[in-house]
Amino acid sequence: MCTQKGPDDHTEELYKRYKKVFENYICKTVLPSLEDKHEEFMLIDLIKRWENHKLMVRWLSRFFHYLDRYFIAKKCFPTLKATGYNCFRDLVYENIKVKAKDAILVLIDKEREGGQIDRALLKNAVDIFVALGEGGSSSIMDLYEKDFEAPMLDDTSSYYSIKASKWIQEDSCPSYMVKAEECLKREKKRVSHYLHSTTEVKLLDKVQHELLTVYTSQLLEKEHTGCHVLLRDDKVEDLSRMYRLFLRVPNGLDPVSSTFKKHVTSEGTLLVKQAEDAVSSKKEEKKDVVGQHEHAFVKKLLDLHDKYLDYVNNCFIDHTLFHKSLKEAFEVFCNKDIAGTSSAEILATFCDDLLKKGGSEKSSSEAIEEMFDKVIKLLAYVNDKDLFAEFCRKKLARRLLFDKSASEDHERAILTKLKQQCGAQFTSKMEGMVTDLTLAKEHQTKFENYFSTNPKAHPRVDLSVTVLTTGFWPSYKSSDLSLPEEMAKCVESFKAYYGSNTKSRKLTWIYSLGSCHLTGKFGPKPIELIVTTYQAALLLLFNNTDSLSYSEIKAQLNLTDDDVARLLHSLSCAKYKILNKEPNNKTISSKDVFEFNSKFTDKMRRIRVPLPPIDEKKKVIEDVDKDRRYAIDASLVRIMKGRKVLGHQQLVMECVEQLGSMFKPDFKVIKKRIEDLISRDYLERDAENPNVYKYLA
Repeated sequence: MCTQKGPDDHTEELYKRYKKVFENYICKTVLPSLEDKHEEFMLIDLIKRWENHKLMVRWLSRFFHYLDRYFIAKKCFPTLKATGYNCFRDLVYENIKVKAKDAILVLIDKEREGGQIDRALLKNAVDIFVALGEGGSSSIMDLYEKDFEAPMLDDTSSYYSIKASKWIQEDSCPSYMVKAEECLKREKKRVSHYLHSTTEVKLLDKVQHELLTVYTSQLLEKEHTGCHVLLRDDKVEDLSRMYRLFLRVPNGLDPVSSTFKKHVTSEGTLLVKQAEDAVSSKKEEKKDVVGQHEHAFVKKLLDLHDKYLDYVNNCFIDHTLFHKSLKEAFEVFCNKDIAGTSSAEILATFCDDLLKKGGSEKSSSEAIEEMFDKVIKLLAYVNDKDLFAEFCRKKLARRLLFDKSASEDHERAILTKLKQQCGAQFTSKMEGMVTDLTLAKEHQTKFENYFSTNPKAHPRVDLSVTVLTTGFWPSYKSSDLSLPEEMAKCVESFKAYYGSNTKSRKLTWIYSLGSCHLTGKFGPKPIELIVTTYQAALLLLFNNTDSLSYSEIKAQLNLTDDDVARLLHSLSCAKYKILNKEPNNKTISSKDVFEFNSKFTDKMRRIRVPLPPIDEKKKVIEDVDKDRRYAIDASLVRIMKGRKVLGHQQLVMECVEQLGSMFKPDFKVIKKRIEDLISRDYLERDAENPNVYKYLA
């Protein structure tokens, strides 16, 4: 039939009859059967007819395989399989697609409401929409997407819109989120059971939009169960669920992180207020009580940071948005002063308490190391890191010089951590101080050995000298104290030793940092007195006389009125009255007369006579301000040297950016430093535009 020539070639007629057979069968058998059935029964019959049709197409296309190989290939007609499928699509599918779609949606909604359905039936029905797209003129998925998926997504939106509007009124925020998460899980499973895989993203987007996006603000701000309440009540599981849900929503985490930031800020600000109130109420009492409140404040701050950092790491899975919110929140209250004391000083005092002997923290080495790590994290939020460094340096100096450091290992450990966090420049001076103390011990050993070879040089007084490098240590007030003969011999003996070991090095004696052990021969019993070098020099004056006037003491010691008054007050008006004063009152005047109190006694055989401390806070702040001016000058010159010409605003912003890691420069100060650099011919203003600067080489 197909290989003959001329009028006997029936190939094309055979191809047409092949198509006619399908059309006749569909019109006479398939369509009448489907028209009588509805909903689930219609789907069952449709699937049965479709399976029969596929079987019929497969066998007939095999019988007439010759047509596919030669005739159809030559004429560019649709293949036998495509022709068979097209017949079903044009005659059955086009008539039945709306009914089939509606029947499927009814079953899906039934399952959403908790009913039992035949999932295999649904899968086979949905597969018809996909299969009939093959061989079409457009994409394979067009029929599925246009005739089934789009209406199904609209139906899903309507279904969850109704549900969400009801749940948002009736349920708490946690209950609503549980339902929303469960719905999303079920819809995802639904895709795997009977929908096409390409539908998953679109379907979940629709559900998320109706359940979460539409009601984001209402859900997060629910009066008694919203995000703020979950944070307040430590509802970790609910917060984790909130993160998982809103992570799916475009920009959905923004309001959550904003609420998180506000909550942490309010918690921290409350701690600051409580600390201020506690310090204010104790202002009239002892200073160490005030210090205890500040110490407790830092511990609460560390606990607060641990708590919310744990939230960020676990509930919010280390998301950068929440790290940023935590940082911004802590920067707000970590830079507030407490009763006039800056956060930098409070943090430095806390570290000092950890590191000194007899501090309030009685912890193991591991616990102290862990505390250091927490303090370093907190330091990252403090703007005035240079002020913290200067206070740390002052306190480190006192610990090292007065042997109050609990452990050299701990000192080096915190310096290492600070170096990693803030850079080598931050800790270089403090590292030099620790090294100085190690070298000083070696010097002391050599000094003692020096006397074994030079016995005549020994001053007959035990002497310990600590040699410090000027650049590393804080600046201290030096005075031309006139030393008594016994002490002067000690100084000369060390000068002789030091001169024999070093060349071209000048020693500057800082007597204010020294201490002495004296034996006071009082009537009742001798008592060992631990005093400062200044106090010792004053007391030794009474070895030669019983009574001295204020003016005589001042002349013999060669000190200022402030220093003399402070010394005499500590020895005659404080707890230990080693000197008697005439007149007997609590104030020191230039007309007072002092005599040795031979009747003084105490239950202890050794006592430390304290000297009223000088508040160094003002000097530290002045030193830091001075260093900041130098840092701003250096930054401005460095920027202009590289850029040559730059506008005022851009220069200021680049300077702030460069110095931001150590402190936050004041714009007014930067402007003053620019004017100063102009006056010193480092910069000049542009002749045409005064807001533009030029660098002068």
